[in-house]
Amino acid sequence: MKSSDYDMGNIDIAWCPGCGNFSIIKSLTNALKELNIHPKDLVVVSGIGQAAKIPHYFRTNFFNGLHGRALPPATAIKAVNPQLTVIVESGDGDMYGEGGNHFLHAIRRNPDITNIIHNNMIYGLTKGQASPTSSFGFKTLVQVQGVILEPFNPLSLAVSQNASFVARAFAGDIDQTKEILKKAVQRQGYSLVDIFQPCVSFNKVNTFKWFKENTSYLDESYDPEDRKAAFEKSLETNPFALGVIYKSPKKNTYEQNTGFYTKDKNPLVFRNKKRNEKLDRLIKSSFS
Repeated sequence: MKSSDYDMGNIDIAWCPGCGNFSIIKSLTNALKELNIHPKDLVVVSGIGQAAKIPHYFRTNFFNGLHGRALPPATAIKAVNPQLTVIVESGDGDMYGEGGNHFLHAIRRNPDITNIIHNNMIYGLTKGQASPTSSFGFKTLVQVQGVILEPFNPLSLAVSQNASFVARAFAGDIDQTKEILKKAVQRQGYSLVDIFQPCVSFNKVNTFKWFKENTSYLDESYDPEDRKAAFEKSLETNPFALGVIYKSPKKNTYEQNTGFYTKDKNPLVFRNKKRNEKLDRLIKSSFS
């Protein structure tokens, strides 16, 4: 595969110049290219927000759903066709705020999907109010006296619930982020990749420079299969750890646990030809 295989060409992109999302889409493109995943075998699912625009700028199959509701359709897509690579793209507000309940239960179900969250600690699409991951005391045009809540910690929650794969990356490090994304996609089960992604327009505190100075990569001696150590590492904030934080012991995915593929490995979506033909006629009739 080539990077150009995922390129939408000369299109209008709504992100601000210098936005960390540009780096993330480059890391993701390079990861998929090196994993040799063809666009026709890939589905990118998103909700609402600046991060959720990634599938609009990426040549592949995609489903753009409701605010905070990207994980349910992604789980369903993988369940009816496990042959697809399914990636969920979301922001910290979309996934941890509006979609927090789905986030929790996706970890429990363990579908074989990769969940990428662009964490800029602010709501970028709606002009800069605090998000679930904004730090205590962080001031915005809405929270003029500063945020009065403790920030949500997605990594510690994921480790506590024994998620299959938990990692954190930094958008400014394109190659390192690419390698983390490759590991996430290759991992069987639910993979969480929280990516620090600076919002250059509305967050003047958590900048590229700030993230660079307040993060550190895990060294080779770190064991991501040690759950207790992973939980302790997920709580550290000075600096924030980057890399693969946790990998659980191998366990069945949601698709495997449904029992649909115990005897028949063919995807559900292809099994009942007559039903599919009837559904196809129904869909086409709505456009006639």
